[in-house]
Amino acid sequence: MRAKAQSEELIPRMGEEMEEEGQEETKSASGKEITTLEDLPGVGPATLEKLRAVGFGDLMAVGVATPGELIDATGMTEAAAKKLIACARSNLKMGFESGEELLKKRQEVLRISTNSKQFDVLLGGGFETGGITECFGEFGSSKTQIAHQLAVNVAKPKELGGQDAYVVYIDTESTFRPERIIEMAKGAGVDPQLILSRIRVARAFNSDHQMLLAEKVEDLIKKENLFVKLVVVDSLTAHFRAEFIGRGTLAERQQKLNKHMHILSKIADIHHLCVYVTNQVMVKPDMFFGDPTTAIGGHIVGHNSQTRIYLRKGKKGSRVAKLIDSPYLADGECMFYVAQEGIRDI
Repeated sequence: MRAKAQSEELIPRMGEEMEEEGQEETKSASGKEITTLEDLPGVGPATLEKLRAVGFGDLMAVGVATPGELIDATGMTEAAAKKLIACARSNLKMGFESGEELLKKRQEVLRISTNSKQFDVLLGGGFETGGITECFGEFGSSKTQIAHQLAVNVAKPKELGGQDAYVVYIDTESTFRPERIIEMAKGAGVDPQLILSRIRVARAFNSDHQMLLAEKVEDLIKKENLFVKLVVVDSLTAHFRAEFIGRGTLAERQQKLNKHMHILSKIADIHHLCVYVTNQVMVKPDMFFGDPTTAIGGHIVGHNSQTRIYLRKGKKGSRVAKLIDSPYLADGECMFYVAQEGIRDI
């Protein structure tokens, strides 16, 4: 009987101890509230340096990481990595939010104009920040022209309808042309040198380099303190398509592409910027009715893209933009054309 009574007393005590331990994890060893990486329990100078070297610069980066990513970065044990992530999450209040709170956040979303009123109306006001927008179409359908126009419109001063922000342009097919930026800037009545100074361009030579450049975007934002509001990847699938040939490599390609898209999506969400990706297409030989053109990347790209736009050539040099997927916008299409000064309405 005495042993039973002692065991019953022990159960609530253990529960109290576990509760106290959980409460202690929300505070650092010195007892102050955890607001930075330095405050996390068990993170010394060496671990801190390793975390920052691979892009974990704040609590949010650690909170949304996987244990495997922290283990690869620091060499810590799995238990220590899980404890670190749990501690970061508990201090970030990464729980549920009400619909009202999300609506307020949605009202703060920025929209980047395309210079075409019809195109902007189709997209609910323009390309929005906070997610990935994909444009796919055959060569010459103006995917890159839209990328250049968005870059100019983001870098423009606010008094001229821009965002006074920086652009990161990851070029995989050597299609970025500063001469085109100058033409569009002059068409918008902006100093071309100002626009060019606000665009950071990097040429990606393979898929690994492309993924590395996407991870480096956070360094530009945090270490160089750049106000980035647009990240362009032109094109998303060119290197993946060239490097992974045949059905035998399809699974590996899709896994790698999925990881790349997740990195871009996380950057868009955390830093409230627009990620614009262009995508190549292929033709389905077994499709006898309708348009056989389909985007490369399959469901992986489709599910990770918030908004999807199909571009095709129209009559008399025009272009047709068809909205085929959006979380809240109805499907539709519009026409525009590309002039020397930039994108314009028909």
